Amino acid sequence: MTKLPSASLLLLTLAACAPAVPRLAPIELTEQEARGYSFAKANCAGCHAITANAASPNVESPGFQAVANMPGLTRETLRNFLRDSHNYPSAMNFTVEPGQVEDLTAYVLTLRRADYKPEI
Repeated sequence: MTKLPSASLLLLTLAACAPAVPRLAPIELTEQEARGYSFAKANCAGCHAITANAASPNVESPGFQAVANMPGLTRETLRNFLRDSHNYPSAMNFTVEPGQVEDLTAYVLTLRRADYKPEI
């Protein structure tokens, strides 16, 4: 019988006990889209679902996937909305700077899906 070194045995034991974690295929983001995601994660995720198939922490705040798949939404209409801080509820009390508008727009549009069906 072959003996495994104790470190190898420990690693095999730990691997066997670790719960299986499903891995989702990563979305390939451009540099601009990644900056938009980082901005959203830091500034928007407290209220909005910023990834696909997620629920918003604040039920009154639409998820970014729902926004991205709104009928008639274009890159320009999303940019205009994000540029106009008067559209934001007073509770948010911040604006999105011009460069961040472009980054955030690019990221949100990665969530568009031809087969998207809104939650009822």
